[in-house]
Amino acid sequence: MRKVTLTEESRKDLLQNLLKRSTEDYKKQEEIVEGILKEVREKGDAALFAYALKFDGCSLDPENFLVTGEEFREAEAEVPDSLKEVMKHSYDNICRFHERQARQSFFWAREDGTILGQKITPMARAGIYVPGGKAAYPSTLLMCAAPAKAAGVEEIILCTPAKKDGRVNPVVLCAARIAGIHKIFKTGGAQAIGAMAYGTGLIPKADKIVGPGNIYVALAKKAVYGHVSIDSVAGPSEITVLADETADPRFVAADLLSQAEHDEMASAILVTTSKELALKVEEEIRGFLEKLERREIMEKSLENYGFILLADTLEEAVSAVNDIAPEHLEIITRSPFEVMPKIRNAGAIFLGAYSSEPLGDYFAGPNHVLPTNGTARFFSPLSVDDFIKKSSVISYSREALLADHEEIEEFARAEGLTAHANSIAVRFEEKGRD
Repeated sequence: MRKVTLTEESRKDLLQNLLKRSTEDYKKQEEIVEGILKEVREKGDAALFAYALKFDGCSLDPENFLVTGEEFREAEAEVPDSLKEVMKHSYDNICRFHERQARQSFFWAREDGTILGQKITPMARAGIYVPGGKAAYPSTLLMCAAPAKAAGVEEIILCTPAKKDGRVNPVVLCAARIAGIHKIFKTGGAQAIGAMAYGTGLIPKADKIVGPGNIYVALAKKAVYGHVSIDSVAGPSEITVLADETADPRFVAADLLSQAEHDEMASAILVTTSKELALKVEEEIRGFLEKLERREIMEKSLENYGFILLADTLEEAVSAVNDIAPEHLEIITRSPFEVMPKIRNAGAIFLGAYSSEPLGDYFAGPNHVLPTNGTARFFSPLSVDDFIKKSSVISYSREALLADHEEIEEFARAEGLTAHANSIAVRFEEKGRD
């Protein structure tokens, strides 16, 4: 990890310069994704079957494309009961948290006969994408399904690739059963995103697509945005730990590595006011790397995107954190609850020595689908709000409009929109006019 002393100069444009992710050109991948989406639009299910054979070595047809009840039962038998109970407990926590986010329609009636309000309507259908293989994350499936359920979404479908034998990851199937998802289609990659965005003969068009994936999935979501709503175009995972001299360096080192193991482009940053802590954290990291799996990934992550930022004061450290706008932020200081109100930009905030980031990944309840790459400055975690629509409701009586019509007409004419003004004025024309 590189150590940097925070100065007025080094703090300038932290994300754009010091902490900048790769500027790799994805034109080639974008062209591939464009071709895949075009095939899905034009050929529908036939394109999905062809890509399953090409990319996954899996032979599919209309008869085996949808996961069957027998496949669910086989998965249930294969996955240990202990893991199924853990996932049930996790899902219960996630649901209870997101149920508290649910909004209600409201209406405000005034004495003059005006009624104003906001009507909340859940989306009709949501589509979840879950990668296959080692990148299959049943925890993310639960995180995506819970807010959709809490919002009242009528139908949730899932797309995930099958292995060569035509089977889907059994843990993913068990997670889907726990979340109450029964329609699971065996398709992955950009083609799955296209299918949920446009609809095919077998896969219905979704209103919202959520869930992680590789660069092809991310680019496909970006390309179909507008045809369908998406959660985000997520980047590599990231963690920032804000710590002072009271922090346990072993805890801090372990938490930094918990995100570094995700990806060679994952970011792990310690912002601290203590040089002694910084040295001890480095020492602990070296010790952990000797015995943890995925060592090569973690080393490359720390080499490229691992930083220790040394600040003179806690205020300076907080300012740096707000510049970074991290996906995950841990505050391990003497008084973390006093620091937390000063944080403006973070996807999820973990307070205290025993609130490590994996707690949020798996179990606590708040969503772990979070804004990355500094977008926590203007984006929020996945929530019930992502699966609802808000419609404004306006109803005026004649008496209420009479009181305001001249002002409305003047405003409309000021914008040169005389038909707008006329739409109001005609309601108060003298009776009997030709």
